[in-house]
Amino acid sequence: MTSTSQTPGSGARAAHPEHLGHVIFITAAAAMGGFLFGYDSAVINGAVEAIRDRYGIGSGTLAQVIAIALIGCAIGAATAGRIADRIGRIRCMRIASVLFTISAIGSALPFALWDLAFWRIIGGFAIGMASVIGPAYIAEVSPAAYRGRLGSFQQAAIVIGIAISQLVNFGILQLADGKQRGTIGGLEAWQWMLGVMVVPALLYGLLSFAIPESPRYLISVGKNERAKEILAEVEGKEVDLDARVAEIQTAMHREHKSTFKDLLGSRFGFLPIVWVGIGLSVFQQLVGINVAFYYSATLWQSVGIDPTASFFWSFTTSIVNIIGTVIAMVLVDRVGRKPLALAGSTGMAIALACEAWAFSADLVNGRLPTTHGVVALVAAHVFVLFFALSWGVVVWVFLGEMFPNKIRAAALGVAASAQWIANWAITASFPSLADWNLSGTYIIYTCFAVLSIPFVLKFVKETKGKALEEMG
Repeated sequence: MTSTSQTPGSGARAAHPEHLGHVIFITAAAAMGGFLFGYDSAVINGAVEAIRDRYGIGSGTLAQVIAIALIGCAIGAATAGRIADRIGRIRCMRIASVLFTISAIGSALPFALWDLAFWRIIGGFAIGMASVIGPAYIAEVSPAAYRGRLGSFQQAAIVIGIAISQLVNFGILQLADGKQRGTIGGLEAWQWMLGVMVVPALLYGLLSFAIPESPRYLISVGKNERAKEILAEVEGKEVDLDARVAEIQTAMHREHKSTFKDLLGSRFGFLPIVWVGIGLSVFQQLVGINVAFYYSATLWQSVGIDPTASFFWSFTTSIVNIIGTVIAMVLVDRVGRKPLALAGSTGMAIALACEAWAFSADLVNGRLPTTHGVVALVAAHVFVLFFALSWGVVVWVFLGEMFPNKIRAAALGVAASAQWIANWAITASFPSLADWNLSGTYIIYTCFAVLSIPFVLKFVKETKGKALEEMG
C-alpha cells in the first residue's frame, strides 16, 4: 500500500483555503491512530512495578510481559497494508479501534499474567496496524502542496500520545495516594492506567465514521464517482476531477510491486542500500530510547525517587520528546538529514555517558547522592531531546527516501521489521541488565550511540533536495 504518485506539475495543486480546514480535520482524525500508537506503547510505564508486585515475578518474566506487545506490533505492521488494500483504509482503522478497545479492557481486568500478556499482544497488533494505516491514508488524501506538513501529524500525534499517557498515569497515581496498587473504585491504580485507553480508542472508531475513504482505494475497486466526490472535497471542485482520476490510475499501473527477492544481493544476502536501512533502524533502537518510555518510572524508583516524583519526571521527559520532535520537523528540510543524525548521535552519546557515570554511584539510604541524582535526571532529558530532534524523525525520513523506487516498499518492510526486533531486544533485556549493573547497561547504550557516528559518516548518503527517482 503506497501513497499516490504525482506527475510533474501536480505538486502545484493545493486545496483552496475553504477546503483546507476540512483536510486538516480528516488528517487529525486519521492521526488518532498515531496518538493511540504512542499512548498504548508508553502507558505500560506506569504499571511495571505494580505488575511485578501483583504477580510476584522476576525481572526476566516481567520483561517478556512488557516486550511481548512488540510481537503483535510486528505482525500488525506486516499485515496491515494487505488488509487495507483488500477492505479499505477506513475499515482497517475501525478494526484497529476495536482491537485497541479490547486490549484496554482486557489489560485492565486480567485474570492472570498469561491473559495480561495476551491482551498486550492484541494491543500491539493494533499499534502495528496504526503505524502503517495512518501515514498511508494521510498521504493519499492530502493535497500535494500540503502533504509534507500534514504527514507530520502522525509523528506529532505519537509523541503527544506518549506525553498524555504519562500525564494520565500521574493523575491516577495522585488519586491512589501515590501507590500503583492503591485502590480506586474497586480497581488498583495500574488497572485504571491501562483501562483509560478505552476513551481514545472509542474516539478513534467514532472519527472513522466522519472521514471519507481514500480516493486511491476507491479507484482501485472501481468506485471512480465516489473518488471524484472526495477529491473535490479535499482539492476543490475547480480541479479537473477526470484528469486526477486518470493520473492516479496511471500511477497505480506504473508502480512496481517489490518483493523480498528484489532485495537480495550477491554479497551478504541483501543489497548494500538495504543493509544501510537496516542499520539505521537498528541503531535507532539500540541506543535505548524505549527504556525512557517503557521503564522510566521503574528506573527512577530504583535509585530512590518516590513513585509520585518518578511519574512526574516521566511526564516531563515526554514533553521534552515533543519539543525535540518539533525542532526536527523545522530543521530536517533546512539543515539536512545527515547533519541532524550526526548531531543527535553526539548529543545522545554524551548524555548516555553522563547517565552511566551517575548510576555508577553507590546508593545512600536507597538513593543516589545529590550530585549524581541531578546529573542522572538532566542527562535523561538531554538524551531524549537529542534523540527526538534527530534519530526519532530522521530515520523515518531516510527510510522513505533512500531506497530506489523499484524496491522501496519491500525494503521499508524489512527495515521496519528490523526496528521492531531491535526494540524487542532492548525492551526484553533491560530489567535483567539493570539488575546486573545499571551503569554498565548505560555504557552499552553509549557505545551504540558512538558507533552510529562512523556508520552515518561512511554509509549514509544525504537525501535532502533529491527527487525519489534519483535514488539508486
